[in-house]
Amino acid sequence: MNAIQKYFRYRQNLIDQYMKGDMTKREYLQKNYEAVVYGDIGPFTNMDSVEKALFNYQYYNALAKEQKSISTTKDMDYELRRDYLDQSNYYYNKKDRATLAVLRMLDYQGTEAYFVKVHSKYLKGKLFEIVIDYEDIILHSTSPLILKCLREEGVFHEESRKSLIDDYVNHRY
Repeated sequence: MNAIQKYFRYRQNLIDQYMKGDMTKREYLQKNYEAVVYGDIGPFTNMDSVEKALFNYQYYNALAKEQKSISTTKDMDYELRRDYLDQSNYYYNKKDRATLAVLRMLDYQGTEAYFVKVHSKYLKGKLFEIVIDYEDIILHSTSPLILKCLREEGVFHEESRKSLIDDYVNHRY
């Protein structure tokens, strides 16, 4: 088992703990953040395999969520808050590059996508879920470019659906 496989096994263990109620979403996010940032793996400059691209997706998603979470610190200076949000958006952009890499490597085969029913007014009509049969992959994005590619490939359904991981997606942290 290589390092990436060990990470994904560890992450699945965290997800199982979260689903059982043994940890909060914030605890899950923190432990996942620590695993990707302090682990010995990536990120990878050359995403030449689905496995590497999926790791980069997780890596940049964890960093984006951490920066966004820090930005909500009470009484934070406006400019500092803006810096954290800008950094979060930068990492989300890197995550979207990894998403595109996965989709292109798999040639969109076994893929379907749709908007997700969300509680957040900000994300309504923006957040979409990408489900890929290959190893039961579930990815999320708000990227207009990815949405355009999914539509061009004929794998995007224009309706809103409940997320396959709705409890996670709609739970604030």
